[in-house]
Amino acid sequence: MRALKYLSLALAALIAPPVAAQGWIDDVVRVEVLDGGTGPDGLHRAAIRFVLADGWKTYWRAPGDAGIPPEFSWRGSRNVAATRMTWPTPKVFDQNGLRSVGYEHELVLPIDIEPSSAGTPLRLKGKVELGVCKDVCIPSTLKFDQVLDPNAPHHPAILAARSDRPFSAHEAGVTSAKCVISPTGSGLRVEAHIQMPHAGGAEFTVTESGDPDIWVSETQVQRRGDTLIATSDLMHLSAQSFALDRSALRFTVLGSNHAVDIQGCTAG
Repeated sequence: MRALKYLSLALAALIAPPVAAQGWIDDVVRVEVLDGGTGPDGLHRAAIRFVLADGWKTYWRAPGDAGIPPEFSWRGSRNVAATRMTWPTPKVFDQNGLRSVGYEHELVLPIDIEPSSAGTPLRLKGKVELGVCKDVCIPSTLKFDQVLDPNAPHHPAILAARSDRPFSAHEAGVTSAKCVISPTGSGLRVEAHIQMPHAGGAEFTVTESGDPDIWVSETQVQRRGDTLIATSDLMHLSAQSFALDRSALRFTVLGSNHAVDIQGCTAG
């Protein structure tokens, strides 16, 4: 998706009005770090909060055909050995005939931080490159810098965002996920047969390859009783042949009742 991302950024820059000052961006999207202290597992609970002006939206990690995925850099952070994000359940938007996946109004993105030295303060510093869209799309770079206190109390916004994640396959009653993989003229086709209860309404499914150099088409979905069938075409960005790791495939089913995160599939 890297090359497609840069193409999306270039197109967005062409159609967006010039951004003369950071203050103008602050009127569209603001960023702040939330501190939730250290949990019983030794991981520090933090979050990046994006507040969007009315009518504006930003994107999920897999943003669909019309979106720009966010990219984070933690350069300048201190006492940070590793980070893990928990993405809240996104929404599906129609955008000029294309569908995108993301958030409006506000995004609180929880981050579990493994400290290099337990019990001492952390500094979460870095930047995020993301797209924000309304009538036009604007590629934006936002910086953040916050010293985190291991003894800080739990933050309710972080707790709420963590609970808003998609269900795991086990939690949603998924009993099996099998993939049939076949060649196409330009790559591979994946047809996933997922045994699971209905998530409600029109189930929109996003397929991720686990490899940033493999492009994935919008997933086509149909139902046969308790089986959801999700079909996607995959192509290497350099148009070369590639091997596909079934265990790295990820399917997120977005329904009107709930969302489900299914990681990996077996041979169909």
